[in-house]
Amino acid sequence: MSIVKEFKEFAMRGNVVDLAVGVIIGAAFGKIVASLVSDIIMPPLGLLLNGIDFKDLKYVLKPAVGKIPATSINYGLFVNNVIDFLIVAFCIFLVVKGINSLKRKEVAAPDPGPAPTKEEVLLTDIRDILSRQK
Repeated sequence: MSIVKEFKEFAMRGNVVDLAVGVIIGAAFGKIVASLVSDIIMPPLGLLLNGIDFKDLKYVLKPAVGKIPATSINYGLFVNNVIDFLIVAFCIFLVVKGINSLKRKEVAAPDPGPAPTKEEVLLTDIRDILSRQK
């Protein structure tokens, strides 16, 4: 089997396609969450904390000299990223919890078992007729 044919079979499996769709949707969702955090959550939070803009929070290790930029630890951006992560993790938790609750409902239904054979139905009918005759 050629490598191209093997790769085609691998790439066309349902799991690979599902994974690709998940990655694309996840990337788009990540942009939405980043906008939510930076544009909606952080400004009021910064206002509550006396007008602090978290993007500007940093610890300067070496100040800028001429055209050489400053060397700094940007912990404000880190705080934004942590909040992004927490929102995404919480949303994923809710999705997984919903899926698990649906799976539990499916599993809770008892299996009715196989349908009775023709012989079993006939024997049941004969039994019922005999019990009525007594």
